[in-house]
Amino acid sequence: MARRQVDEVRDGVELTSLDAEAFDGAGVTKRALLDHLDAVAALLLPALTDRPLSVVRARPGQAPFMQKNLPRGAPDWIPTVDVWADSSQRTVHYPLCHDRRTLLWFGNQRAVEFHPTLVPHGATTTGELVVDLDPPDGAGFDRVVAAAYPVRAALAELGLAAAVKTSGATGLHLVVPLSEPLPIDDAFAATRAVCARAAALAPDVATTAFIRDDRGGRVFLDPTRVGGATLAAPYSPRARPGLPVSFPLTWDELDRVSPADFTVGTVAGLLACRPTWGELRPGPAPLPAVLLTEGRAIPVPRVAAMHEGKRRKRARERGE
Repeated sequence: MARRQVDEVRDGVELTSLDAEAFDGAGVTKRALLDHLDAVAALLLPALTDRPLSVVRARPGQAPFMQKNLPRGAPDWIPTVDVWADSSQRTVHYPLCHDRRTLLWFGNQRAVEFHPTLVPHGATTTGELVVDLDPPDGAGFDRVVAAAYPVRAALAELGLAAAVKTSGATGLHLVVPLSEPLPIDDAFAATRAVCARAAALAPDVATTAFIRDDRGGRVFLDPTRVGGATLAAPYSPRARPGLPVSFPLTWDELDRVSPADFTVGTVAGLLACRPTWGELRPGPAPLPAVLLTEGRAIPVPRVAAMHEGKRRKRARERGE
């Protein structure tokens, strides 16, 4: 097999096909993707270090796909961690991305999105809560912004504060730093309580309904981003036309920006004049005990949805 033409070498990584599209319909070259990853490496890598990494890759002629296992033929200098996946009953060999060289290698493999777990491998506690705001299909960005404010208000009532970033797709991510680490199950319970409080403040705008058909066009406040769950990292591109980027914002900006303002073509030029994700994170605060009491009384969404789905199926079978 003929060896592919090497266009450039960075940090010892051979880069190829740089003038081709990052993926079909991207409207952006692979070179632009790699230039972006290079520009944000110092900001992106802290969110990836020691965390099992899933990436969304693209190949010419194929739709982007999620990849968890380190691909065969990867350099032996990329470390991995083995994690048992209950859902698929198999061991997943997740890569770890600790340095620029690894980031560039993934970019050359057309890894467009970077989704680390929310805690390092083996961690049993977390120092933050995460609320993922998921708008209904076709909703404008103003809808998800409107749902972010009651979350902020619910947190303020508890003496907590959140940093906010675009998801890079259509939603927002709110991250709440805590002054004391929480066991993962407690963080999940506390996040459920925060979401329930926020939805109660704006029931016409936001919902905690896990079943999509029950959301009624409202923004879903997703409390499940905890522990080994993944989240698009700050400054990660997303596999959408134009390659938008998950980008940190100030709360004052939410009403006057669009996710499309932040792409692999624009972000590098914004970095020098903007605070970083780390600088935008508020000071950590203690978690009020009432959140654990409230959250533990709220059923785990996926389990509750499973039982509700079975109940509805039995009702249909009975003709109710």
